[in-house]
Amino acid sequence: MSVQLLFQILVVGLATGAIYALIALGYTMVYGIIELINFAHGDIFMIGTLVSIAILGLLGISRDSHPTGLTLVSVMLIACLGSILVCAVLGVVIERVAYRPLRNSPRLAPLISAIGVSLILEDLGKLWKGVSYISFPQIFPQITLNVGLVTISGVNILVIGVSFSLMIALQLMVSRTSTGRAMRAVAQDREAAALMGVNVDRIIAITFFIGAG
Repeated sequence: MSVQLLFQILVVGLATGAIYALIALGYTMVYGIIELINFAHGDIFMIGTLVSIAILGLLGISRDSHPTGLTLVSVMLIACLGSILVCAVLGVVIERVAYRPLRNSPRLAPLISAIGVSLILEDLGKLWKGVSYISFPQIFPQITLNVGLVTISGVNILVIGVSFSLMIALQLMVSRTSTGRAMRAVAQDREAAALMGVNVDRIIAITFFIGAG
């Protein structure tokens, strides 16, 4: 394997890993605060992808569309913010309907509920878009940046930049805001946090909102 190919693979792997890291952050936030394996977490992001494709379709964007300038920025912002909002609200609804009523039940009960929610979301996705392969519209321009031996695509630059920015913002939120301190308190000792005046239900709902979004 050549050195150029090795660095090229590292760049692509870094971009892919950044996406997985963002998903894992949301997953660990939920697990850390309620100690529940949220089997529906990946399915929420599947719904978010389908929502993005649907929004792009409503905006008249297809696989052959190549928006530029302000149109490109507007389309990307609307699609991203729309899917984030849908995923975040869906996370809160799942917590309220499927997990909160079983919070004090035996551990097996919320686990079964999580699997059930996962299956429901998967089937909803099948009913909505079918089971055939769906490709995401390539709306981002084919921009490349040559750094030494490595050619980095504009999509990879965008993914890495946005991912690390969101990770830093989340770290600052958890460590330096009152809501973040409340999250850490609930994760450490839910009963003690409630005795100190923390609204546990609200904090858990916020965690699901952020983790799913």
